[in-house]
Amino acid sequence: MKPTILFRKDIDSEEEFEIAKKYFNVVESRMEIKNSLVIPRYSALPFYKELENDLEYNNSKLINSYKQHKYIADFEYYYDIEDLTPKTYFKLDEVPEGGPYVVKGKTNSRKFDWNTMMFAKDRRRAIEVACDLRKDSMIQQQDIIVREFVPLAKVEEGVNGLPMSNEWRFFCLYDKILSYGFYWTIAEIEGKLEEEGYNLVLKVIEKVKDNVNFFVVDIAQKETGEWIVVELNDGQMSGLSNNDPDVLYNNLAALTQYQSAQSIRKRLGWKELPNEQQDANIIINLYQLDDD
Repeated sequence: MKPTILFRKDIDSEEEFEIAKKYFNVVESRMEIKNSLVIPRYSALPFYKELENDLEYNNSKLINSYKQHKYIADFEYYYDIEDLTPKTYFKLDEVPEGGPYVVKGKTNSRKFDWNTMMFAKDRRRAIEVACDLRKDSMIQQQDIIVREFVPLAKVEEGVNGLPMSNEWRFFCLYDKILSYGFYWTIAEIEGKLEEEGYNLVLKVIEKVKDNVNFFVVDIAQKETGEWIVVELNDGQMSGLSNNDPDVLYNNLAALTQYQSAQSIRKRLGWKELPNEQQDANIIINLYQLDDD
């Protein structure tokens, strides 16, 4: 199957759209797709299962199956990385007295209304915020979760008291990191990624790689210096943050094309040669990620 990007373009993603075309066959309608491994960019929702079924009819498949998408969207991954991320409560009656807490949907949040629609100083306020989110047009269809608030290393503060922390977004495919960048595109000051943070992402990949193919790992540094996982997201629907789209799409193309070639070899009964894997690694590192 040839890799194909199914792109839902808007004014904010026009540059990314043009860059993706340098590395992939990019289409804007599922009607154009046949015999392809499909990587939706901003186009998988709201009818994910319907899209999967339509593509299967034309001998194509999504890079993340519906089951894999639900693993991320329904926060099922939490149980695989529970020791690496803030304690999370899935029912309001399980939230203990105390706090503070962060309240959000399983997929989306109202972080830009931090003081009123996300941060809660105690259990009572967490329940109030959860009730408000139930009325929110973007979040009302999602389950609400309550997470323990962990003070993070703050880079600067945005509107409504939004703390912009030393947070980084990693795009991952299978067992590889494709690209990474500082999370906050609106920040004037950029944080610094440390080796501990990078290694944390590698640890996450080992824990979740059998349950999802294309995903995003968001990590942040605590005030005390340690690194934690903020959350995981489906790579198909995740914004770039400050990821370089050339790096992302170059490495995404290299790895998907390599996997596609390997699938053909196995189907024909060919054996993988040791140097083939080495060649693939060379391709994936065409844009060497800078650890400085």
